[in-house]
Amino acid sequence: MFVEAAENVAKVRENLKISQSRQKSYADKRRRELMFDEGEFVYLMVSPLCGTKRFHTRGKLAPRYIGPFRIKQKVGDLAYERELPEHLSGVHPMFHVSQLHKCLRLPEDQISLEAVDLQDNLEYLEYPV
Repeated sequence: MFVEAAENVAKVRENLKISQSRQKSYADKRRRELMFDEGEFVYLMVSPLCGTKRFHTRGKLAPRYIGPFRIKQKVGDLAYERELPEHLSGVHPMFHVSQLHKCLRLPEDQISLEAVDLQDNLEYLEYPV
């Protein structure tokens, strides 16, 4: 009886190892290494619950990310310190890498609204660059 129970326990442990390795392979396919350099721009993820308290964004159409913010320095392996504006002075400047999203377009490259000659019927003329 004890031999049979020991065999069943060994079989269950083997099945657990197989399922854990399968789940790990699924998770590793989706995982990616995120590394940011100092001076890069990143967006900050806003969770719905914390967004209303810290960032004053609420509602169904609230943004998922706010920013972009410049990275001041890297602290440890997975944490970054960011430069925050004055209205976010109550938010701690250190963030885990999972809360950051890379900014692909620099904010300096955006076109100002004064540069676009918008007419009354919301049309504008395009000029080749």
